Amino acid sequence: MADPWFEAQIAAAVAPLLPGLAVEVVDEIDSTSSELMRRARDGRTQPVLLVAKRQTAGRGRMGRAWQSSQAEQEPASLTFSLGLPLMPRDWSGLSLAVGVSVAESLDAPNMAKVALKWPNDLWVEERKLGGILIETALPQDGSAERYLVIGIGINIGAPEGTGMSTPPAWIAQWRPEATAPQLLREIVPPLVSHVLLFGDRGFVPFAERFARRDLLRGREVQLSDGTLGHCEGVGWGGELLVRTASGMKNITSAEVSVRPRAAT
Repeated sequence: MADPWFEAQIAAAVAPLLPGLAVEVVDEIDSTSSELMRRARDGRTQPVLLVAKRQTAGRGRMGRAWQSSQAEQEPASLTFSLGLPLMPRDWSGLSLAVGVSVAESLDAPNMAKVALKWPNDLWVEERKLGGILIETALPQDGSAERYLVIGIGINIGAPEGTGMSTPPAWIAQWRPEATAPQLLREIVPPLVSHVLLFGDRGFVPFAERFARRDLLRGREVQLSDGTLGHCEGVGWGGELLVRTASGMKNITSAEVSVRPRAAT
């Protein structure tokens, strides 16, 4: 029987690092991350990769909706969540490490370099290609490990609708032959390896790799509270460094949004 989403191949590829990973593909769901968080709250904390051909209520950072669409034959976006128990010494910088992993997997000779916008966006040529959402659930058994849910959404075809705050990019502009199953197979095995590396060593192994893709570094930026400043990159803990009129700010809050200021 055909394996159109490479479920068996993905599970076999990650088995040495994450044995027992279940790979599930559903036609439609409200949100893959919401589903894994519901399972975790019910005590179901096994490693799982949940993929949706279409999401009806996908979520991004700060509660924003993430649009998911499907063409006649293939999904026009890749939406999935990876859930697994994890106990790092420090959670700081995890979304940046995930971004590094996904960007490195997406780079191809015929595609523009994928940049990373702190703290969780994938950009190409000043347009948003995808996003990352990190959530954790406390275990019911009182153990120190948390259940980590990493949600990822990537545009493959042109997104539907208009009025987006950031102009979109999509994979087919550079890789017209790319499909959602193919990208899933390319992304997930290294992602699992990198998440486990983060669990062992934190953000430090990813800091310089993030710096090479940092969209904001060296640019004038505006924080969501209206503060203007000059971005000087990220620190070793994943914090955003912004020099403002009142001095250097170390931005760590997930409730702060940062936008590059348009050139004048």
